[in-house]
Amino acid sequence: MRSNVLYRLGRFAARRPLAVIGSWVVLSVLVVGAAATVGQQLEDSFGAPGLDSQEATDLLAGAGAGAAGLTAQVVLTPHDSTATFLDSTELQAELAGIQDDVRSLPHVITTSDPAAAAADPVTGGAISEDGRVALLRVQYPVVDELTPADLANLEELVTEAQVGSPLRIEMGGDLFFAFEEPATGLGEALGLAAAVLILLVAFGSLIATGLPIGLALFGLGLGVSSLSLMTYLIEVPSWAPVIGSMVGIGVGIDYALFVVTRHREYLTSGLSVEESVGRAVATAGLSVVFAGGTVVIAILGLAVAGIPFITAGGFAVSLIVLIMVAASITLLPAFLGLAGAWINRLTIRPRRHATNTTPALGWYRWGAHVSRHAAAYAVGATVVLLALAAPVVDLRVGTPDDGSLPEHRTQRQAYDLVADGFGPGANGPLVVAVDISQDPGVVLPLRDAIRSDAGIDSVAPPMIDRAAGVATLIAIPTTGPQDDATPATIERLRAEVFPGVLGNSPARAHVGGQTATFADVGGKVGDRLPWFVGAVILLSVLLLTVVFRSIVVPLKAAAMNLLSIGASFGVMVMVFQWGWAADLIGLETTLPILPFIPMFMFAILFGLSMDYEVFLLSRIREEHLLTGDTTASVIHGIASTGRVITSAALIMVSVFGGFVLGDDPTTKMFGLGLAVAIFLDATVVRMVLVPALMKLMGEANWWLPGWLDRLLPSPGVAGATVSAPVKEPSTAGVS
Repeated sequence: MRSNVLYRLGRFAARRPLAVIGSWVVLSVLVVGAAATVGQQLEDSFGAPGLDSQEATDLLAGAGAGAAGLTAQVVLTPHDSTATFLDSTELQAELAGIQDDVRSLPHVITTSDPAAAAADPVTGGAISEDGRVALLRVQYPVVDELTPADLANLEELVTEAQVGSPLRIEMGGDLFFAFEEPATGLGEALGLAAAVLILLVAFGSLIATGLPIGLALFGLGLGVSSLSLMTYLIEVPSWAPVIGSMVGIGVGIDYALFVVTRHREYLTSGLSVEESVGRAVATAGLSVVFAGGTVVIAILGLAVAGIPFITAGGFAVSLIVLIMVAASITLLPAFLGLAGAWINRLTIRPRRHATNTTPALGWYRWGAHVSRHAAAYAVGATVVLLALAAPVVDLRVGTPDDGSLPEHRTQRQAYDLVADGFGPGANGPLVVAVDISQDPGVVLPLRDAIRSDAGIDSVAPPMIDRAAGVATLIAIPTTGPQDDATPATIERLRAEVFPGVLGNSPARAHVGGQTATFADVGGKVGDRLPWFVGAVILLSVLLLTVVFRSIVVPLKAAAMNLLSIGASFGVMVMVFQWGWAADLIGLETTLPILPFIPMFMFAILFGLSMDYEVFLLSRIREEHLLTGDTTASVIHGIASTGRVITSAALIMVSVFGGFVLGDDPTTKMFGLGLAVAIFLDATVVRMVLVPALMKLMGEANWWLPGWLDRLLPSPGVAGATVSAPVKEPSTAGVS
C-alpha cells in the first residue's frame, strides 16, 4: 500500500466523516448482534496432536470413558477443630447429603464416595488419614459438552450448602480452569485512567485525548465481540479476550496517538483540516500499517509451534490488532475531519507559542548528546540489557496450579486442604489410559508396576470397560504439579515402567490428565521455540527491509528487540521464580512460568517492539532522504518522536501494569513481562541504543545491494512523497 493511497483514504474520511462513521456503526451493530445471538462459547483445549497426553484423552473420549472429561473437587472439613468424619455420624450424614446433591447436578457423570469411606475407613481414598478432610471428586464429560452454567450450578449449590452447615466447603479443579472468567477490576481501571492522564499531559486537549481512548475502546469492543463468531472457524481459547484486551488497548491508543500527533503538527503548519488528515494518514498512518503488520506477522508466527490452542489464541489477538489498524486509518480520520479545528481546543493548559512542528528542544539536545558519546552509550545500554537478561538461563517452565492463587480464593483453600490431608500429588492426579482391546490381562500387572514407582504415592482401583477395550488407572504422584520431579515421574512411567510391563504386548498405555498435558505442551513449546523465533525474526526482517530499503537496519532492530525481550524474561524470573519484589505485585508464592507464556509473549513483544522501531525510523528515514546526513537525521528523528514515543510507551506500560494488580498469576506474568519490555524498549533501546548504534554505523545503516533493491517492491516510505517540511530547533547553546 503506497502512501498516496492512504493519503486519498484519509482525505475521503475527513471529507465524508458521517458516511465513514456510519459504516463502522453498522458493522459494529451487525457483529455485536450476531455475537449475542449466534456467537459460540470460547473453549479451552490444551492438548496438541501427537502428544502422549493427547493420545490418552483421545483413547478415553473414543471409548466414552468419563475420565476423559473435566473434573472438579469439592473439599470439606469440619469447622470444629476437634471433630472428624470418622467418629461423627452427624458429619457423615451432612457429607452424604452434599454428595447426593452434587451427583444430581446436570452433566455430572459420577463422584467419589467420601461418605462411604468415612463410615468404612477400609475403603480409603476419599477421607484423609486423620479424618479431617473429605475429598469429593466430581467427574464431568469433555469440555465440548459443558458451559459456564455447569460451574455456576456447582458454585450455587456449595454456597447454599454452607449456610448453617457444620462443614467448611471449598472448591477447585479443571472445571474452574475451563470456565472461570478472569475478574476485571480496579487494576485495569487504574491502567486506563493513567492512560487518559498521560494523553492529557501529552496533548493538553480534551478532544485530542478522547479520540485515542474512544477509538481503542470501540475497536476492543468490536474485536472481542467478533471472537465468539470466530469460533465457527477455529476453537478460540477463553483466555484470548484477556490477552487481546491487553494488546488491543495498548496498540489502539498508540496508533491513534501517532496519527493525531502528526495531524496536529500539520494543522499548526497552516494546512486545511482535510489536507492535514490526508497527510497524517499517509505518513503516520503508513507507519501504523507496517507496525501493525509486524505485530500480526509476529503473532501469527505462533502457528509454527504446531500447538492448536496457541495458534488459535494468536489468530484471535491478531484479529483485534487488525481491527485497531483499520480503525486508525479510516474511523479516526473521520473523527478528525468531524472535529475540525476543535482538535486543538478545550485545552487544559495554555498553548505554547512554539509551533507543534518544531521538535522539542530537550529531545533534540538529548539526541545530539547521545550522538557525541555514541560508543559509551551503546556499550552501557547493552550491558544493562544483558545484565537484566542474565536470569533467563534459570527460566523454568511449569504448571502454576491452584496453589499459586491468592489465599482468599476458594481454589487455593481447596488446594491447601487436599495437600495437607492427602499429600501434594493429590492436586495433580495422573490419568493412565490403557488400550486393552487385544490384551486385557495387562491391567493388574501395570497397576502394580505403577504403584511401585518411587514417584507414585497410590493408584486407585482400575476402571475397566471391556466392551470398549479401555482401562483407566488414576495414579497420585508423591509430588505436586509444580515440582520438577512430577514431569520426571511422567517420563519415567512412559520410558521405563510401561515398556517393562507391556513388552511385546499389543496393549498400549498413555499418561494423561491436566498435569501431564501441561508437561507435554511445555516440552513441545521448548522444542519448537527456536523454529518459531527464527520464523518471526525472518519475516519481520524481510518486512522492514522492504520498508526501509536497508539490510543493516532490520537486522539491528531484530537484535535489539531480542535484547529487550530477554531482559523482560529475566525480570519475570527474578519476580516469579526468585520472589524478588513479589509482595509489590501481590504475589504470595513463587511459581514457574506457564509453558506457553514465553512463546506467546515473544510474539507479542517482538511485534510491539517493532512498532516503536517503525515509528522512529520512519522519521529518521524521511529526514535522511531529504538531507543525506545520517547523524542529523538520527537527531531529528529523536527530537520529532521522543515525546510521542515515550508517551505511547507510558500508556502501554500503564495498561499492562493494570493487569499486574489482578489476582490471577498468569495474568500478572503477561502484564509484568509486557510492561517491563515496553518500558525498556522505549527508553533504553529506542532513545539510547538505536541512536548510538546508528551514529556509529553512519551511512552503512542504509546499505542495500543493488540487485536486491531492484527485486524489492517499493512500499512508498512514510512521508517520502507528501510530508510537509519540519523546522529544526535552534541549536544555539546546545553543547
